[in-house]
Amino acid sequence: MVSPEPPSSKRKRTEDGIEPTENAPITRSVPWHSDGSVVLQAQNTQFRVHWSVLALHSQFFRGMQGLPQPKEQPTVDGCPVVVLQDATVDVEHLLRALYDPTIFDQEAIPFPYIASFIRLGRKYDFNTLYHIALKRLAFENPATLEQYDAWSEAKLAATAGRPLLDFATTRIVNYPGIQFDFLALARENSLLPILPFAYFSVANLPLTTLLGQFSRPDGTPYLLSPHDRTLTVLGRESLLKAQWHPNSTLGWIAPNLDCTEPDECQEWRESFLRRCHLSQRIHAFTPPAFFTNDLCNSCAKTAEEAVVAGRAHMWEALPSFFNLPSWSELKKVP
Repeated sequence: MVSPEPPSSKRKRTEDGIEPTENAPITRSVPWHSDGSVVLQAQNTQFRVHWSVLALHSQFFRGMQGLPQPKEQPTVDGCPVVVLQDATVDVEHLLRALYDPTIFDQEAIPFPYIASFIRLGRKYDFNTLYHIALKRLAFENPATLEQYDAWSEAKLAATAGRPLLDFATTRIVNYPGIQFDFLALARENSLLPILPFAYFSVANLPLTTLLGQFSRPDGTPYLLSPHDRTLTVLGRESLLKAQWHPNSTLGWIAPNLDCTEPDECQEWRESFLRRCHLSQRIHAFTPPAFFTNDLCNSCAKTAEEAVVAGRAHMWEALPSFFNLPSWSELKKVP
């Protein structure tokens, strides 16, 4: 059986479970087209598809199609068998999308499909699938403050009534703890511009969640590597402190000499400080309107100007809280 080798510049997955299980029976799965011209095998599962479809979407398979086939190559129903060193579920997701692209009409795509498109799209040059997935992943993990505000507005529109700091996704199907999967996927595939916000969104979870056991809705556990756990916990503590520094988002929380309603504004400040202390949430990028609605005009103006400047300062510094290069360096990587 032919085992294709992707170009050396591509990043390979190195995780358990992508090798065929010895002595396990080979099964056929969907898609299986009776008029297909090639059989792809991932682990112990085979898919019968068309060279023409693969070649249309992938330069890698386009080149492979033209290679002479070894005489001793096994076949299934006259079709050559090509063994892929990838997880069955990734291959299934990719092939389903190639044969039924209506999945891209959905407002939100399930994360497992996004992950499969990133992994195999990059490895085998399925560029359209890769960039569709990357665009959605980038929307949920913004790399500029303007993108963050667009993400935040979409989140608020989709989750009316939920707390401002709750995390939610709109272009990828949301579920509790999806932040962990975003971070793992970005790390696995060196998606460097995704990493700062992916780390931030994990770091903004309750500390008990970061240090304890947390599972997906299907019961499978989220696993942070010791390295990532350390980075997120230390980054979280640094952000919680830094947001109160002068020139940062909350550095203005102090009595204003021009305040026209000192009692009411002081009551709001004390209430906000109590809530911050109890919640231990990061407000580094909270929009000005969150602070200004309950203040007098003078305090609201002071707060808005300070928060606008503070958010920009904190955003520019965000990668440094997780030992990452600057935004400009991260975005240089193709």
